[in-house]
Amino acid sequence: MTRAPIAPSEIRFIKLGEQGRWEKSCIEEGTIRLGYESPHHKESLVGNWDVVRKFWLSVRSGPNKEATATRDINQVRDFYELDSNSLWITFYNRVLWWCFAQNEVIEQEDESRIRHTVNGWSCTDLNGNKLSIQNLDGRITMVQGYRGTICGINPDLRDYLVDKINGVVSKEVQTATIHLANLKQSIKALVQGLWWKDFELLTDLIFSQSGWQRISVLGQTEKSIDLDMLSPVTGKKAFIQVKSKADISTLQNSVGHFETMDSFDEFFFVVHTTDKGVNEFCNNDPRIHIINLDRLADLVINAGLVRWIINKRS
Repeated sequence: MTRAPIAPSEIRFIKLGEQGRWEKSCIEEGTIRLGYESPHHKESLVGNWDVVRKFWLSVRSGPNKEATATRDINQVRDFYELDSNSLWITFYNRVLWWCFAQNEVIEQEDESRIRHTVNGWSCTDLNGNKLSIQNLDGRITMVQGYRGTICGINPDLRDYLVDKINGVVSKEVQTATIHLANLKQSIKALVQGLWWKDFELLTDLIFSQSGWQRISVLGQTEKSIDLDMLSPVTGKKAFIQVKSKADISTLQNSVGHFETMDSFDEFFFVVHTTDKGVNEFCNNDPRIHIINLDRLADLVINAGLVRWIINKRS
């Protein structure tokens, strides 16, 4: 069932326990939890914040205890008073988690407090895409470094965060995505028009940009150049066969040849013009990799070789 877009009245980040000690349990149990233990749960429920403030003033010390107690009260009040339409976010295992919490605040035996979530915690947007940290604005993820328990989100990022959870893509991203798709199609055409020797060089450059080092050229036949590559990070050796055109029979023969070569850890079959059989080739050997035209276009873009291939074809 499709979920309705969220439209929170407030947004808060909550740190689930010191050093995240409640993160796993809260997410699994569907709760948010406040670690400000005090004997004034009943007073907090009815909003008698003067009593609660006096307590925290007695707990805090130092020249800034007034300001510190005020921050304590503000965080406790948020936990008790924000309604069920308030969005709560946290981070766990490098993923953003979000939820809405029921209004009831329940005191635990250790004097911590919990609120049950409305529909559990979620780590995906409404389209089912995981909200990984690497795909979020760094100004959102930096709240992980907040030293307190509960804090607000920069007002300038409120709409961004809500759109991110709703799965709404900005116009700028939509435009860039369209241009990227068009670029990829253009790169495909440019790759297929390369002279076989330039196609070998392109393959060499792609692997070099990815950290591989060419040890030698094993073959010198036209349209079939075999490269001997080494990954200095892992120490693995790869046998790379480069072909402008290939059918499934050629691929199967190449795979069979690789399987007789004990000195190599991986095999890459690089080809830009193929039949359906090559594109649909499936094997259970994780050492064997097929790089077809679609993958080649991605690699050219990711390796920063767009200008290179444009110049080659100019």
